[in-house]
Amino acid sequence: MIVLGLTGSIGMGKSTAANMFRAMGVPVHDADATVHDLLANDRGVRARIASRFPNVVSGDAVDRQALGAAVFGNPKARHDLENILHPLVRQSADRFLRKHRLLRTALVVLDIPLLYETGGEARVDAVVVVSAPAALQHRRVMSRPGMDAERFAGILASQLPDLEKRRRAEFVVETGLGKAYTFVKLKRIVQAIRTAQSGSRGSA
Repeated sequence: MIVLGLTGSIGMGKSTAANMFRAMGVPVHDADATVHDLLANDRGVRARIASRFPNVVSGDAVDRQALGAAVFGNPKARHDLENILHPLVRQSADRFLRKHRLLRTALVVLDIPLLYETGGEARVDAVVVVSAPAALQHRRVMSRPGMDAERFAGILASQLPDLEKRRRAEFVVETGLGKAYTFVKLKRIVQAIRTAQSGSRGSA
């Protein structure tokens, strides 16, 4: 089984790319979706967050905006939150990989926003980075609810620069030329991997 890592800086089109992989029949594990599920449904996680960030939990609900504000610009707070969430996200990804190895799935994707920042490249066979011009990235991000220039700058500061991600990735997919172009590029990557797998099985 080939494990592709999918990553990219904020506003580069990673969620769109993940959905395109799904449309091609490639299973995708979404780290962000796992975090949202943990915050919404895991009482143990909510209890630990309430203990560390008492003002962000009301009843059984985590106020994600308040939590984001609590860790924004505070490396120690962000590190504490990551220590709560990241091991559980990794466990979820490991279960996903075990399941698909048992199913003998040929290709899967781990969608990890901070793949390089957390050493996630060691867990995958190759990395796909989605990228777009900085001006387009800025327009996409600033159109999001609750986003402002300070918050955007803080997020960028916490992420590996786009140029470095592009340099380190096996595959770079431009997302600024339209969704059809992005889909074709991703489809070619999938086809190349599947062709290589077929050739490997044929020579075995």
